[in-house]
Amino acid sequence: MGAGHAHQLYRHGHSPVHDLPPHCKLAAVFAFVIVVVSTPREAVWAFGLYALLLAAVAAAARVPAGYLLRRLLIEVPFVAFAVLMPFVAEGERVHVLGLSLSVSGLWGAWNVLAKGTLGVAASVLLASTTELRALLLGLQRLKLPPLLVQIASFMIRYGDVVSDELRRMSVARRSRGFEARGVRHWGVLAKTAGALFIRSYERGERVYLAMVSRGYAGSMPVIDEVSASRAQWAYAAALPVTALAVCLMGWTL
Repeated sequence: MGAGHAHQLYRHGHSPVHDLPPHCKLAAVFAFVIVVVSTPREAVWAFGLYALLLAAVAAAARVPAGYLLRRLLIEVPFVAFAVLMPFVAEGERVHVLGLSLSVSGLWGAWNVLAKGTLGVAASVLLASTTELRALLLGLQRLKLPPLLVQIASFMIRYGDVVSDELRRMSVARRSRGFEARGVRHWGVLAKTAGALFIRSYERGERVYLAMVSRGYAGSMPVIDEVSASRAQWAYAAALPVTALAVCLMGWTL
């Protein structure tokens, strides 16, 4: 991999969670999400325990609660979907505050909200304690297909380049007195999108040719190897293993 690339979710710090190898954190978060999804929705208490586990991880990583809660706003569209479920689902109905709500819809809404929120919170904690470059190295260490890792790497590196190109095009439109105010201006915006696609494609061709001229043969060189000790794996496994114990109790109690 090449040089690092900072992102807005990452919160620089020095904590036991920050110091863990990225592939350990990726495996732990993936296992935790699988366990949460596998938990029966009726075990309401189990999701409370999962939230406490994530709160403990956030405390160990020194990630403030306000920082975490602000970034959970990304799931607002899913919350809106969950709110509609009790009204549109069929089956047995109950009356709450004069509203006729579906019992299965209420359980479905709870299922989406609880599991979705926990999954997003775990992902935000991962992104807050791991740099993007380290995440890519972790994915490579976990033997994800190299092509997928390269695609993710290029997407991250050139996402800002493309957005900056779009910003310059927007400034150029405004400097010529253009302001999109209605449907009649959609044609101009569509042409802008087309021009942005062509420019991005041409830039990609130039980057590819430059890489080939420097010896690129389908794989990126790895500058440093990320290894993990047994103690680090055990530390990372604490979250999913504890969550698995809670899940098993949720199925048996």
